[in-house]
Amino acid sequence: MRFLLFIITAALAGCSHLSPVTTPVGEGKVGIDAPITYRCKSDRIVKVSYHSGTMAVVEYEGRVREMIIAISGSGARYAGGGLEWWTKGMGPGSEGMLLNHRNDGTPGDIIERCVQASAG
Repeated sequence: MRFLLFIITAALAGCSHLSPVTTPVGEGKVGIDAPITYRCKSDRIVKVSYHSGTMAVVEYEGRVREMIIAISGSGARYAGGGLEWWTKGMGPGSEGMLLNHRNDGTPGDIIERCVQASAG
């Protein structure tokens, strides 16, 4: 009986690394910023959440794209899902630009020119 209790205890201890609760994406994680709203010259809205400085989640025209940080001469540049998001500056009034992303890794045509409206 003690041996069986030992086996059960050892088995349960081995499973202690498993989390009993699944956290929804974006909740309770460190390094995820609240969405920032950008208003574009076309009057469309781009919402962006920045994740640990290496990824941006960009929402535009009802579609969400995860983009990873890319090399930039100035500002911050993110690429993914056939698009690029480039920003320069911080806070309301800072610039943002949405572009097509070419297969060779270079920026394509500008889709939107935007200005940060708010955080949230």
